[in-house]
Amino acid sequence: MTEADIEFDMELVRRHDVSGPRYTSYPTAASFDTDISEDDFRRHAQQSNELPVPRPISLYVHVPFCDTLCFYCGCNKIATKNRSLADSYLDHLEKEAGMVSSLFDKDREVTQLHWGGGTPTFLTTEQTDRLMSILSSHWNLSSADERDFSIEIDPRSIDARGIEHLASLGFNRFSLGVQDVDDQVQQAVNRVQPVELTESIIKACRDTGAKSLNVDLIYGLPFQTKEKFSKTLDKVIEWMPDRLSIFNYAHMPEIFSAQTRINEGDLPAASEKLEMFAMTVERLTGAGYVYIGLDHFARPEDELAKALHDGSLQRNFQGYTTHADTDLVSLGVSSISSFYRLFTQNEKTLEGYYERIDAGELPVIRGVELTLDDCIRREAIQQIMCRNELDFDSLDEQYYITSKSYFNEELHQIRLLEDDGLLEMTDSKIRLTAKGRFLARIVAMVFDTASQQLATKQRFSKVI
Repeated sequence: MTEADIEFDMELVRRHDVSGPRYTSYPTAASFDTDISEDDFRRHAQQSNELPVPRPISLYVHVPFCDTLCFYCGCNKIATKNRSLADSYLDHLEKEAGMVSSLFDKDREVTQLHWGGGTPTFLTTEQTDRLMSILSSHWNLSSADERDFSIEIDPRSIDARGIEHLASLGFNRFSLGVQDVDDQVQQAVNRVQPVELTESIIKACRDTGAKSLNVDLIYGLPFQTKEKFSKTLDKVIEWMPDRLSIFNYAHMPEIFSAQTRINEGDLPAASEKLEMFAMTVERLTGAGYVYIGLDHFARPEDELAKALHDGSLQRNFQGYTTHADTDLVSLGVSSISSFYRLFTQNEKTLEGYYERIDAGELPVIRGVELTLDDCIRREAIQQIMCRNELDFDSLDEQYYITSKSYFNEELHQIRLLEDDGLLEMTDSKIRLTAKGRFLARIVAMVFDTASQQLATKQRFSKVI
């Protein structure tokens, strides 16, 4: 089977469309606890420096501000028109950058940089310059062509000159929020974004010679129908972005307060959502896109598609990535870091974040230290999510185990999924079928003992 071999089996998906983790990490963020402190952060940072070959750095910066509130949003954000609020935030980011960067060897190069939010393009030109200056003064930012410096863009908050400026600062990957081009849907989620505006920003990104352009869409929003979403796909295929992220809207107003503005009666039925995704798969693959996994698609010449093909694809808190060899270090409110055998998350509120920084403390509030069992399960889940298979021999060699004995109980469950057509199992590996690729999360969940223990306490999104 090749990465092009996929088959969306509606009945199979319906049977297995339960809730589950997205596996941007293992253990997932739901397993983080408050026993982790800044002392743990410092200790693991030092251990990461002492590896025979310390890994490069992937640096993430969270910018929580947004000009307007999108009602579907589940991100950590602050909606405001007051750009000056970002000045105080940058003051604290500068202090955090100084504290965190001092823990990592200076010769460890930042080969991947990502600004997320919120809306990073909320920042003024001067604030953007200042943030990049802060980072470059504390970190060894790569200038190589191979670097991945990406930024999330709200086309409503920037113009062509702003895109040019971002490129001059070193950004070579742009991710645009679009969600849907239908006027009624845009009104319902408070994100009015004319097609002409989006097209002008896409052109501006192309004009910089960017390595790639990503477009985000969401299916399951109020007033969406299969016919309407088909027209959105028509327009997006016309734009031909290098990558596409097609997210399933998870309506959880009890967790995300912004979603209380959405009338649940206006949402499409679960059956229509599945039909939208099935249509999306058919339309995008028919237009030449490669299905990467979960809700991601890419052009065959894109690095994500190449990484899927050669087996080097990985997942982290930014989703699918080609940078498997980096330690993720994150700055800003609510941001998550991952290095050595540690995951940590910063204070989630701006007030708490400022208080910790002002006290000269790292703003770590929770996290998890990985046991050897966690590492073994993380590798198994990574292989399933990124390679569509689990190679017993490679796992045995890496961790000095006998996989078929170690996962004896899990393999009984795997047999049931094999009987249902999700996978094929041999003496040396488990391999997802063309139908099973859409249900990789279901297969990964078999090896996830951490989330199974949290099943009654944590709500996850549906797997499709």
